[in-house]
Amino acid sequence: MLRNNRGVSTFLIILCVTLLLFGLIAWYATWRHSTPSRPSSESSRASNLGAEQKAYFASLEFSELHMSAAENFLGNTVTYLDAQVTNRGTKTVRSLDVELNFVDTLQQVVLRETAHPLTSRLTPLKPGETRAFRVTFEHMPVDWNQAPPAIRPVYVEF
Repeated sequence: MLRNNRGVSTFLIILCVTLLLFGLIAWYATWRHSTPSRPSSESSRASNLGAEQKAYFASLEFSELHMSAAENFLGNTVTYLDAQVTNRGTKTVRSLDVELNFVDTLQQVVLRETAHPLTSRLTPLKPGETRAFRVTFEHMPVDWNQAPPAIRPVYVEF
């Protein structure tokens, strides 16, 4: 075993650094998993929609829905939804929340999530524009039918 000039083995140093890194990764994964998918203010946002906002939902078109899965660095399977949203209306959309409903083979909802394909931190979606987005899911229900979810807009901001 190699020892440095203070008498501590190189193996022990590598072991401590490795354990520290794994601890930080585990803490981050736990923190990210326990963080709610949406702030509590969003549920009140959707309930305060005006008639103009609700009517604009028909102007938003979702296409190219594709599900995929990959293994992350911890060995867990992560599922992805890749899709596109097109603004067919006349207003610039600055923020958009959608409800994703995953179903089983009997068409019963087994998972309902809220996603944010457009946020105030992104470039607004102008009339006629299309934008791709991705939503990540760490845990999918076992009885999910493997199909893309039904997408329903629940909040739009101009």
